[in-house]
Amino acid sequence: MRPTLRRCLTLVAVTKNATKFDLDTIGAGLPVHAQLATIRDAGSVVVQAPPGTGKTTLIPPLISNEVSETMGKVVVTAPRRVAVRAAASRLASLDGSVIGDRVGYTIRGDAQPGRLVEFVTPKVLIRRLLRDPELAGVGAIIIDEVHERQLDGDLLLGMVAELAVLRPELRVVAMSATADAERFAALLGVPVISTPAEMFPVAERYEPLPGRAGCGPEFVAGVARIAAENTNMYSTLVFLPGVRDITACCAELGRITDVPVFPLHGGQSPAEQDRALRHAGPRIIVATNVAESSVTVPGVRTVVDAGLARVPKRDALRGMNGLVTVSCSQSSAVQRAGRAGREGPGTVIRCYSRSDYAHFAPHTEPEIRSADLTEFALLLSCWGATPAEFPLLDQPPAAAFAQATAAVVAIGA
Repeated sequence: MRPTLRRCLTLVAVTKNATKFDLDTIGAGLPVHAQLATIRDAGSVVVQAPPGTGKTTLIPPLISNEVSETMGKVVVTAPRRVAVRAAASRLASLDGSVIGDRVGYTIRGDAQPGRLVEFVTPKVLIRRLLRDPELAGVGAIIIDEVHERQLDGDLLLGMVAELAVLRPELRVVAMSATADAERFAALLGVPVISTPAEMFPVAERYEPLPGRAGCGPEFVAGVARIAAENTNMYSTLVFLPGVRDITACCAELGRITDVPVFPLHGGQSPAEQDRALRHAGPRIIVATNVAESSVTVPGVRTVVDAGLARVPKRDALRGMNGLVTVSCSQSSAVQRAGRAGREGPGTVIRCYSRSDYAHFAPHTEPEIRSADLTEFALLLSCWGATPAEFPLLDQPPAAAFAQATAAVVAIGA
């Protein structure tokens, strides 16, 4: 073979291989690595795997290796901007590439899309689908954290289900951290593959505190005290429902302990979030449910859980929307506890009683049942569908959707 031809063939081989991810390197030590062949051969699928199994890190490059050369990039949705950035940064780091090259992300106000895998929020992908219903240049869609049942996520799941009918070659993967994966599989018409988590043992302690129902100052101060008393050579992750509560807890911790304290929530700048996630050494991170399953928080061996969450609610009588503090679901409490057992034996301290836990809802309530539906009605109308004919896990309340539709008409949309 002539030297020139040999060099050309070598260049072609290298260029082709440059589109492939090294799954063994990226997936080293991740439990989901053992299921790669099964997931690869299943086509479209629902992957049920608890936090810590590596599904968000390893499944996108796996699917990319299958579709990128013939069909296009893989688009992965995560429910929060901090999770989008964190997932993209982690995969790019393990891949040895820079953000915006092979792996990238797009969130509101910040776009660094990659050639092979792009992480986005559900709203970003919804708007792309409205502009281009065929989603040209995309070979696969992965919807992460579908169990959170956010309104945008449920809408996107239905839109992707309809797109898959028009584009049967499109790979669709939905990923859930809870055990109710069969409902998502039935909606998409795909099988379920479960991956068990290889977790270290997590000891449970119940230390109920007064004032939990209103998450008042006394309760927040008690949570801070428990966190300070139980932080040693490893880090502690504290779950509180809202930014106000986090700010108060951090202030109290700053008064009673010398351990570095970091807030973590969706309203922070990327630099502030990175400080909480990447700080070396023991620290106390006080977070909303953004740290429940969407992001990796290294070094944590103790979780202090208030058992509360902020959820959107609509007061139909007064026509007002807002966030209210409620008890989290049992599945959320389990996920929070699991954060303590990802790197070694850990402890979860629950600031409520066993009886309180028994009365938590088994799973997170879908936002479609209680949130304001005006934007949902507008987007669904733009898609050319009505709830009755659209593939939804749960139908919206008829009265709430009628009010939302009337609001859309009233603004001339």
